Amino acid sequence: MKKSPFIIMACVVIAAAIALTTLIVYRDPAFSGPSATADQSTPDSASPTEQIETQPPTEKPTIPSSYKIEGVDVIPQVEFKAGCETYACTMLLQTLGFDMDEHLFLDKYLDIHWVYYGDDGKRYGPDMNSSQAGDIYGGWGVYAPAMAKYMNNYLKDVKSDKKATALEGVSLPDLCEEYISKGIPVMVWATTWMMEPYEKDSWIVDYVDENAKYKIGDTFTWLQNEHCLVLIGYDKDNYYFADSCAGTISEFDRELSEERYAQLGSQAIVVL
Repeated sequence: MKKSPFIIMACVVIAAAIALTTLIVYRDPAFSGPSATADQSTPDSASPTEQIETQPPTEKPTIPSSYKIEGVDVIPQVEFKAGCETYACTMLLQTLGFDMDEHLFLDKYLDIHWVYYGDDGKRYGPDMNSSQAGDIYGGWGVYAPAMAKYMNNYLKDVKSDKKATALEGVSLPDLCEEYISKGIPVMVWATTWMMEPYEKDSWIVDYVDENAKYKIGDTFTWLQNEHCLVLIGYDKDNYYFADSCAGTISEFDRELSEERYAQLGSQAIVVL
């Protein structure tokens, strides 16, 4: 049967319309098929989880359960009855390899201010954070800030790059973790034989320096049994000290040592 030209022309038009419609839909940006998301994704559009590199947690270094610095020579506190700080300083510096003795430190570096009665009958003296109070034969003592200052004068004279730093409020366990476990001795203030300290003498402050914690005219009170030692070791039960008063290495109960140390202001000196 012969098809009419009209029918043929109609089929061609219909076919062309279908083709054009398909092309428009395919090119329309609004069109989204099952694979549209995958086709448009790039490495730059990775999810946040894929982009973040997780870092392993930093573990705190462990320290030995016990440690003692060896080779510390203890100087007996025989000649200078009130010179425990000078003996402790000397022992610490010697342990670090410096050519120091207690006489040299006393003669050249220790600054002494007297405790005395004025014409008004009142007793006067220095802030012990600023100076040794009285002589080391029968005086009262000196605290960490002043001692660190005197030690730095010595270190400067011998052209050392090390520096003495006065610490305050650092616990004995923290001192052991930070310094003792690494072989670095530390001067600490506690009491003789770890006896209970108590308020004994007081005076009106008449000398201060840049390290002072009191003002001129304030009242300074000295604690009986105040003592300076060199912390050199620890274990689970005790701390170990180079102790000039004992003339040997002393060991004292951890809890008791921490209490006495805190009662004297948790003050210490480290040389680095």
